[in-house]
Amino acid sequence: MIGFGHAHALGKLKAVRSLPQYELAGVFEPDNSLSQKANARLLSLDQILEDPAIELVLVEGRIQDNLRYARMAVEAGKFVHLDKAPGEDLEEFKSILDGARRRERIVQIGYQWRYLSGMSQAIEAARKGWLGDVHLLRAIVDKPIPAQERRQLGLFRGGMMFELGCHLIDRAVDLFGKPETITSILRHDASYADKLADNTIAIIEYDRAIAEISVAAMHAHGDQYRTFEIVGTNGAATLRPFSGKLNVHLKDAAGPYRAGHQIVEPPAQPQLPYVPDLLEMHRVICDRVAPLYSASHDLLTQEVLLRACQVIG
Repeated sequence: MIGFGHAHALGKLKAVRSLPQYELAGVFEPDNSLSQKANARLLSLDQILEDPAIELVLVEGRIQDNLRYARMAVEAGKFVHLDKAPGEDLEEFKSILDGARRRERIVQIGYQWRYLSGMSQAIEAARKGWLGDVHLLRAIVDKPIPAQERRQLGLFRGGMMFELGCHLIDRAVDLFGKPETITSILRHDASYADKLADNTIAIIEYDRAIAEISVAAMHAHGDQYRTFEIVGTNGAATLRPFSGKLNVHLKDAAGPYRAGHQIVEPPAQPQLPYVPDLLEMHRVICDRVAPLYSASHDLLTQEVLLRACQVIG
């Protein structure tokens, strides 16, 4: 693992240690106050990059450092798990993906909701036409952010849209592809004296559909009210909260779903988050299977994100 400043770093470390498919070589983190939290063997950057036995590098530093770390790892011939969001430099991100392709390596982005059962079921229902002609994806992902974390997130133009909206933009791109128009509102509405865009919304327009993504930092119980909903002419599939059951409400029976309202129990998820990501990377490295998401998907997602964050025009 390179870096330990990301909010997901400790969880990724626990996930790696839980899996017999992996052996943790160690952690590099230049900040002693962070490295001690890892409770792992500490390595230098060169020790990681120059060791041919280390095949996968998890890039889990502060977001502003992670593209630099990812480039180093790719140039050293490593497979890379790069945590979200992958920086604000689109051209650098593209260059890293191109470098991985030339070296026959994969860069996996840390969007763990790609593997969330209920969300995947909703997208499947949309793709297979069970919801009819889909015209709307609506997502709300709020989280109360403490003052110190707000200052860190305030470094990024998109604020909460960059921090959490990236996950839902990834899902919108997966469902709808390349948008026609992106409009966003990035407001600072809390009483904190910082620069965090803490009340944000993005409207992503497609030929015959809209994705509406709302992210705020002030909802005291935001985690409990996170919503992912896909609506079509035959009904809707709604997940609220993300850890809950899928609500499907159809006009006519379609696929495995009957007409009317029903609550669907999603397939069991691993107890620890991030395990599905790491199991996929194990298959990519050891079995040489293609990743679920291509580099072109990740690049388009990043472009849409940076447009929604008003980083690029």
